[in-house]
Amino acid sequence: MIKTSRRTFIKGSVAAAGGVVASPWLQPHARAVGANDDIRIGVVGIGSNVKIGGKGKQDIRKFRKYPGVRITALCDPDRRILDAQVADCKKRNEPVEAYTDVRKLLASKNVDAIIVTTPNHWHALVTVWACRAGKHVYVQKPASHNIFEGRKMVEAARKYNRIVQCTNNSRSATGFREALIHVFKGNLGKMLCVYGLNYKPRNSIGQAGRAQPIPKSIDCELWSGPAPKAPLMRKNLHYDWHWDWRYGNGDLGNMGIHFMDGCRMAVNESKLPKHVMSIGGRFGYEDDGQTPNSQVIYLDYQPVPVIFEVRGLPKNKSIPANAWGKNMDTFQGIGQGVVVLCEGGHLAKNKVFDKAGKLIKQFKPTTPEVGANFLQAVRSGKADDLVADIEEGHTSAALVHLANISHRLGGTASDGGIIERISGRRELAKSYERFKTHMDANGIDLDRTKATLGPMLTVNAETERFVGDFSDKANELVTRKYRRPFIVPDKV
Repeated sequence: MIKTSRRTFIKGSVAAAGGVVASPWLQPHARAVGANDDIRIGVVGIGSNVKIGGKGKQDIRKFRKYPGVRITALCDPDRRILDAQVADCKKRNEPVEAYTDVRKLLASKNVDAIIVTTPNHWHALVTVWACRAGKHVYVQKPASHNIFEGRKMVEAARKYNRIVQCTNNSRSATGFREALIHVFKGNLGKMLCVYGLNYKPRNSIGQAGRAQPIPKSIDCELWSGPAPKAPLMRKNLHYDWHWDWRYGNGDLGNMGIHFMDGCRMAVNESKLPKHVMSIGGRFGYEDDGQTPNSQVIYLDYQPVPVIFEVRGLPKNKSIPANAWGKNMDTFQGIGQGVVVLCEGGHLAKNKVFDKAGKLIKQFKPTTPEVGANFLQAVRSGKADDLVADIEEGHTSAALVHLANISHRLGGTASDGGIIERISGRRELAKSYERFKTHMDANGIDLDRTKATLGPMLTVNAETERFVGDFSDKANELVTRKYRRPFIVPDKV
């Protein structure tokens, strides 16, 4: 495991300012990439819309702008989306190989590295297979769908000596890292608490009522992959998988992971916390979504706790969820990002303020852009060059999984019962009071529509497993049952 001390973090930041299927498709085809060689990129997962695509299409646009990079292969189980992107590449005189099965793409000798923008449940297996096939990997957030998978991704990267980068905005060129260094040097005094905020209102996904037809353009076998092949019980197959436990991790794992990673940077920990607890639920509507849209999460890091807040409803019930710019709650002036409270002031995103709330300084980034950084590391062959190595991505994603496991093992509780349970944890209690105010602004009485109170779970940071009360049930959710032949292997 890569360990980063506070000294190393500051120094590095300143300086930067079942077994794998033995298929012939997955045999290694590694090529040493020299300083002057083109890096040939395969994109796995293009997006959900022919016109606007998704994260995959965004990454295609981004990576084709880097000098010395060629997009040479595309893969998506939705033939309609795939064919549209192939046609777009053809117009650009950009010849690409097209695949619906990622295993065939990984067998190509015309690919040096891949970008993974699939739904979460595919991230780990594609990464493990790619490392085995000799490809470098740039995988979108969150790194994994569960804790077990993230560790296997790290092991595969190390075993096959591949560059594997996981994107999280907190490690991008935003100035956040530089602001943290200012705090680490003691300029705001003792650190008291770290908050992660993901206040992002979202509309209901509706209720399908019955199983929906799978679009004929989609290979359901390949879309489902490691997850169960099940009837489509939501109106929209694409994107809304985020709110289905079989494929996604809720908004905590969708947008929240960016700032959860930043929280861990702020407490400067390379391991998991001692305890975790979730309070929350899916409020404001009844739909086919399974994951909570509102949460308060407590991560028991010492000596400074992390408290993460997810709010999927508007600032108040009179404002529609899609009224962008007007509907977001804020804490210490921001609605999404990381806030670090200190004795002498606070940090919010890339800005630091004194105790009176006066802006002291806004920090500009000195760290490299993550895409360019990935390409640099591919050329150098050194994982140490990465600003967002897969182990960092795994550990931060594991925090998301810990919190969601607490939620999934919880039961509804009255407002008074929750207050009693969290008494003695001052910052958590204050956060819960803000949560209640937010619920009240949306017309939700927590004594009538009760929140789910998750158990305070104990974590063994060395084994990345739970111990103590509820550990048997919690450890069942550390991994999942895989569907053959799409099995994330215990031995990579």
